[in-house]
Amino acid sequence: MSAGTFTALVAGAGFVGLKSNSSNLYPVTGFNEWKSKTTSNGSKTLCMKTWNPINNRKFETLSYLPPLTDESIAKEVDYMLKKGWIPCLEFDELGHIRRENSRMPGYYDGRYWTLWKLPMFGCNDSSQVLNEIQECKRAYPNAYIRCIAFDNHRHMQSMAFIIQKPAANTTTT
Repeated sequence: MSAGTFTALVAGAGFVGLKSNSSNLYPVTGFNEWKSKTTSNGSKTLCMKTWNPINNRKFETLSYLPPLTDESIAKEVDYMLKKGWIPCLEFDELGHIRRENSRMPGYYDGRYWTLWKLPMFGCNDSSQVLNEIQECKRAYPNAYIRCIAFDNHRHMQSMAFIIQKPAANTTTT
C-alpha cells in the first residue's frame, strides 16, 4: 500500500482540536425558541433551607424536613401498605453507622438498628403502626426511631424514614 491511501481526504466535516469545522452538526431549528424559554435563578427566587450540615448527621429519607406529624406518618404507612410492603420499627441510641470495635474495611458496629418487636406481618391499617410507634416512643424516649418497609417479594428494604430524634439532638437540626 502506498502512503497516499492513508492520507486521502475524507468527504464530510472534520474536527480541529475540540471544535468542528462544520456548522451543520447541530440543527438550528427551534434553538431560538428554547433560548427564550429558559429561566434564571436570579435574586427574586426564594429557597427553603432544608438541612444544616454543621454538627448534624444525615439520616433516612425525609429527615431533612421538620418532624413528621402522626397524620403524615400515617400517609407514609398507607403508601407502604398499598405497595404490599411490611412495616417494621427500629430504634438506636446513636442513629448512625459507626466504628467502635474494629477498623477493618466493611465492618461497622452500628450498621443495624435494634428491631422493635417483630415486623408487622398482616398489618392492614396505619393506626396499628401508629400504636406501635407510641409504645416504642414511651419505652425509648431518648432513642432514634425509624420506620422501614420490607418488600418480601424482592427480599429487601424498600423505604425508611426517621420518626423520632432524641430531644438533645433536635436543637442542632
